Amino acid sequence: MTELFVDPNNTSYRPDGVYGKVIDDIKKDGVCPFCPENLTKYHKNPILKEGDFWLLTDNMYPYKGAKHHVLFVHKKHIQRFEEITNEAWSELQDLIRFIIKNRNIEGGAFLFRFGDTALTGASVTHLHANLVSAGSREKDREPIMTRIG
Repeated sequence: MTELFVDPNNTSYRPDGVYGKVIDDIKKDGVCPFCPENLTKYHKNPILKEGDFWLLTDNMYPYKGAKHHVLFVHKKHIQRFEEITNEAWSELQDLIRFIIKNRNIEGGAFLFRFGDTALTGASVTHLHANLVSAGSREKDREPIMTRIG
């Protein structure tokens, strides 16, 4: 049986269909789009910073209303928290501090996607995290919404 690295069911937050088409292409190719050897084929944004364990990049398909939507992608194909080493946790903390300082992010949310995509709402099975911020205090702005489960 072929492993599914993407979940087309979790692309509905992009009603224009663009993201769904990319996910369908990845599914046909049968590769993980977040593994370093495949990343540049499917993800055209530059790597902002790279460590021994993580890649930091802007999300190609940011959540509606987000001023900042940064992805932290584990360089090794893992899917579960228990696979993250202590060294990788430490490096992740450093990268979070780096991007918050570098972009002067005053507040936001940090969301990990791990495990079964039917439970996470993720479209990619590879363990990754999202740092998302509206970057605005306007009272009438729409909230940023994401799918979980």
